[in-house]
Amino acid sequence: MTAVSQARARRRDRRVYLRSHPLLFGLLAATRGRPVRRLGRTLLVHGPQAYREALTRLPLDRTAAGTTGAAARSALGDGAAGAGGVLFDQEGAGHRADRRGLAGSLGGAGVEDLRSLWRPLLVHGLAPLERGGEVDLVDLARELSGSVVCALLGSGADPRAVAEAAARAAAASVRSHLPGPRRPRAEAAAAHAADGLRRLLGPAGEALPAMVAVAAVNTTVAALPRAVAWCADAGLWEQAADEDLRPVLADELLRVTAASPLLPRVAAADGVVGGCPVRGGDRLLLVARHAAGAHRRDPDARRPAGPAVDRLVFGAGPHACPGARLARAQLADVLGALAPYRPVVTRARVDRGAALPAWRVLTVRAGDREDRTSEDRASETRGSEARGSWAGLRGSRA
Repeated sequence: MTAVSQARARRRDRRVYLRSHPLLFGLLAATRGRPVRRLGRTLLVHGPQAYREALTRLPLDRTAAGTTGAAARSALGDGAAGAGGVLFDQEGAGHRADRRGLAGSLGGAGVEDLRSLWRPLLVHGLAPLERGGEVDLVDLARELSGSVVCALLGSGADPRAVAEAAARAAAASVRSHLPGPRRPRAEAAAAHAADGLRRLLGPAGEALPAMVAVAAVNTTVAALPRAVAWCADAGLWEQAADEDLRPVLADELLRVTAASPLLPRVAAADGVVGGCPVRGGDRLLLVARHAAGAHRRDPDARRPAGPAVDRLVFGAGPHACPGARLARAQLADVLGALAPYRPVVTRARVDRGAALPAWRVLTVRAGDREDRTSEDRASETRGSEARGSWAGLRGSRA
């Protein structure tokens, strides 16, 4: 790993921001010199302490226009309000109860059960690398995320169809809630996409389960390919092959790629964030990637930022993402499965219409075998043994 390779990884990853929302992310980059910057009734929150304060001490209006909660309701249609909310727009006992329910499915035992589902999918999805072929990691991430969602919700729908429907629902709603000009007929498009997702999920397509689908699919499809691309460009496969370093590397890659880089919120009451007075009704743009130091600290499992910093990309306090454990475990397994091949990126195309900064296509192929060390070959042998056991597991589950 060199400074040059890290710079190459950073340049490639920056494209997903600048080609999807160039004005917005250009503004955020220009104002990150201060922990908090006020522009009229909008506060740009960059500093880690101010970011935590906004999420843990300041009362927030979770249903106000332009917030994640409002976008979530839009993504799932008018029925979301009458169904008790969609987690992102809830407060109090209802919010705590739904989070506890998700925690049961996404806790340690739940994630281990899901691992037995996605590991065989990795075996099948990465098989072309053994034959010198290429793999589109965006397509693979769709399959992984759709399969996990269907397992969590007990839905018999086609996983890829669920992933595509969840992506359409998010794109049609979230983009209309970001700062900037509104697209014509955005609300009608969001309602149509939401109906499609809920029909596809069938009996499982109520408001909260559908929100789980939207969140899980879009963050996974945004995070996994970007993290792998950074790992490949920065030459971090040695760390990915190390069983002890791999989970730490996954945390570091999630920190710098920040699948949900911006959290839009609205203050429900007066307060103070980072020493800056806040009035009820003020809009806050919480820049998760800056709070986590993604713009100034490269990923390195041997010198990690640590959980107090890297977990900030998943929120903080009662607003922390309940799927953080799942995201870290899934990325660690993807890195472990890829490490023996030391893949390189062969094609990368930005998805300009996605709800989150993401690649539309991210293809990789195995690196040149002569460039692999004996340690790499040993890792590949261990990986082949693991793939054999995972394939056997898939057969036993079929």
